Amino acid sequence: MSHTLANIVEIEAEMARTQKNKATAHHLGLLKAHLAKLCDARIGFVGFPSVGKSTLLSNLAGVYSEVAAYEFTTLTTVPGVIRYKGAKIQLLGLPGVIEGAKDGKGRGRQVIAVAQTCNLILIVLDVLKPLGHKKIIENELEGFGIRLNSKPPNIGFKKKDKGGINLTAICPQSELDAETVKSILAEYKIHNANVTLRSDATADDLIDVVEGNRVCIPCIYVLNKIDQISIEELDIIYKVPHCVPISAHHHWNFDDLLENIWDYLKLVRIYTKPKGQLPDYTSPVVLPYSRTTVEDFCMKIHKNLIK
Repeated sequence: MSHTLANIVEIEAEMARTQKNKATAHHLGLLKAHLAKLCDARIGFVGFPSVGKSTLLSNLAGVYSEVAAYEFTTLTTVPGVIRYKGAKIQLLGLPGVIEGAKDGKGRGRQVIAVAQTCNLILIVLDVLKPLGHKKIIENELEGFGIRLNSKPPNIGFKKKDKGGINLTAICPQSELDAETVKSILAEYKIHNANVTLRSDATADDLIDVVEGNRVCIPCIYVLNKIDQISIEELDIIYKVPHCVPISAHHHWNFDDLLENIWDYLKLVRIYTKPKGQLPDYTSPVVLPYSRTTVEDFCMKIHKNLIK
C-alpha cells in the first residue's frame, strides 16, 4: 500500500509541475490514466479549517498531517489509500476551505480544482455549526462549476454554421422557451445552434451545458463531533438527506460512513476465474457502474488485451 501511495504522490507532483497547454496535453492524459489505474476511486475531504478532516483521514487511512485545535493546520493536500470491499480508494485531505475560495482567497482555487477530479466529495462539518458552513462551502463549489448530488442536464446542444437557433422540446417546459434560449445563447455570441430539451430544464441547466466545464459529483455531508450533542439531536441529524454523523476522535459510526461511501461511489466488482481453478475472490477488478463493458474490463487490466 505504501508503494502505491508513493506512486500516487509522485504522479500528482508531476501533474502539478506540468503546465497545461497543447504540447503537454498528451503527457497529462497519460499521467491521469496511470493515476486512475493505481486507485479505483478518489475521495476529497472538503471543509472549513479545524472541523476534523485531518483526524478523520488519519483514523480511516493511517495517514497523518499536522493536527491541532487551531485553524489552518493542514496546508497541503494529504493523500491516503484505504482498501474497502476489494477496492483501492484514494482519500485526499484538502486544506481548509474559507469563504471567498472560488475567488482565489487562501488556497481556495487549488483546493477546489483538486475536488473537481474526485469521484466523491465528503464535506466535513462541525455538528455544532453545520448550516452556515454548509451553505458557504456549497456556494464556493458551485462558483467553481461543481454541482453536488445532481445529474448532468439532459439537454442536447450543438453549434452549427447557419440556420439560427433551432429549439426542440421533448416535454413541457416551465421556464425555457424559444426567446429565453435565444437570449441566453446570445450572451455567449452563439446565434446558430440546435438545442434539444429532453427534460424540464432551467436557465442554469442550459448555461451549464453551454459553458461545458461543469462537473456533477456525488457528495456526503459528514457531521463530525457528535460526542458533543444529545441523542435527541442525533436522531434529527439522521433524517437529513446525504448526511452521516460521526465522531472522528472516538471512531464512532465509521462503518456507516464507509458503507455510504461505497454506495455513493457506485463501484462494481468483477471476479476473475483462472482456467481450471476456483474464482479469485480476494482481488476483484473494480469498475465504475457507468463503465462496465468487456472493453472497459480489458482496459483496466492492460490495454494490449483489446488487440
